[in-house]
Amino acid sequence: MQPKEYDVVVIGGGAVAENVAERAVQGGLTAVLIEHELVGGECSFWACIPSKALLRPVQSIREAQAVDGAAEAVTGKVDVEAVLRRRDRLVYDWSDQSQVDWVDNTGIDLIRGHGQLTGPKQVSVTAPDGSTTLLTARSAVVISTGSDPVIPNTPGLSDSAPWTSRDATSVKTVPSSLAILGGGVVGAEMATAYAGFGCDVTLISRHGLLGAMEPFAGEMVAEALREQGAKVLLNTDVAKVARTEGGVRIEIVDGEPIIADEILVATGRKPRTDSIGVETVGLTPGDWLPTDDTMRLPGFDWLYAVGDVTHRALLTHQGKYQARIVGDVIVARANGDEVFDEPWGAHVATADHEAVPQVTFTEPEVASVGLTEKAARAAGYTVSVADYDIGWVAGAVVRADDYKGKARMVVDDDRRVILGVTLVGPDIADLLHAATTAVVGQVPIERLWHAVPSYPTVSEIWLRLLETYRLNKRKAAEQKES
Repeated sequence: MQPKEYDVVVIGGGAVAENVAERAVQGGLTAVLIEHELVGGECSFWACIPSKALLRPVQSIREAQAVDGAAEAVTGKVDVEAVLRRRDRLVYDWSDQSQVDWVDNTGIDLIRGHGQLTGPKQVSVTAPDGSTTLLTARSAVVISTGSDPVIPNTPGLSDSAPWTSRDATSVKTVPSSLAILGGGVVGAEMATAYAGFGCDVTLISRHGLLGAMEPFAGEMVAEALREQGAKVLLNTDVAKVARTEGGVRIEIVDGEPIIADEILVATGRKPRTDSIGVETVGLTPGDWLPTDDTMRLPGFDWLYAVGDVTHRALLTHQGKYQARIVGDVIVARANGDEVFDEPWGAHVATADHEAVPQVTFTEPEVASVGLTEKAARAAGYTVSVADYDIGWVAGAVVRADDYKGKARMVVDDDRRVILGVTLVGPDIADLLHAATTAVVGQVPIERLWHAVPSYPTVSEIWLRLLETYRLNKRKAAEQKES
């Protein structure tokens, strides 16, 4: 068989890979996606979309229950079967035909099968029927294969038929009880959803909850989960797991055993690089793929990686950001155009380092961007921190009775720009982009005073944070003088 040639060959067909191919085609190049599962990938069918579909009805009811007058109208519980039906609609019953249609209409080719590097600019695709197709890339090969859940080597765990995040988001019948191992985003979100379904939830974490974020974020989410009836066991180790006739038995170090119908493991991710032929070009199967800021692997002029597999920022929106950059830089290099690879240039993923936004859809929501106070100090910045209770803002007062929330702004005192913001509270996700813009744009504090928030909205938190920052600086100066 004669090999097929494309300008760009993308191994993977998820949302990130689609963005790479789209930018390449828009730039006048030819591109092909290789996908062995569903086009649209993890985010569309097993992660972002279905998980938020499970969480939204729970959130909607709690929002209504928080407002006197509306609370009286909420007389029932979550209809779990209806929630699952809506989830099924949003993932098109796990059919990727709409995604395939988009690929076709965009001018991108699609080959179903498992892609493997076989040498420089060479990719072999094995179709479901066993036939193979050899592809040659004239400009670039891009690896966008994502990541898989890690199952710890806890005795008995792998033999207990544990759930991964895919099982939790595609569930057909909600169990009566669920144990969750892991205190990260997946564990916290699924604990929120399943507790809202009336499931008996036990979350077990070796450390704290949402440990990469500001400490108060995890503390507030843990408190809310307990209020919702979940058991939250922090700084807790699991000694052994076994599936018995009565359910999954989890032996806790220095604690009473836990019995649950199912156990969800949400303790981390690993790269999907163990069977894609990276060894043929001198890389190690099973390793993450580190890249430079143009997302090209060092030592190669033709090989790029984007998304989870790079371990830069395991978030779909950040992977899409990398993908847009990769598509554009491949086009520029193919055409001999100038490459803008200085920080914040058109062809570098600068935001991956200190300007990553993320929303955790728990109750309360957690929205963050940039550096935490701890991370900023560790990076060598001289910082000041402004904290404010969001519940004191007029917009929060009218939005919900007994609104509980907190905001933190981390400021680089030398440049007087914002390094990071964390917001915790009901329905604060849409406030995050203003913070992201301020961090990415490195907008001076003096200019931010002129960004007037509308009244009465929760956005007034920005004014209060600035006022708190100014007050803190004045107090510090007075103490220094005295």
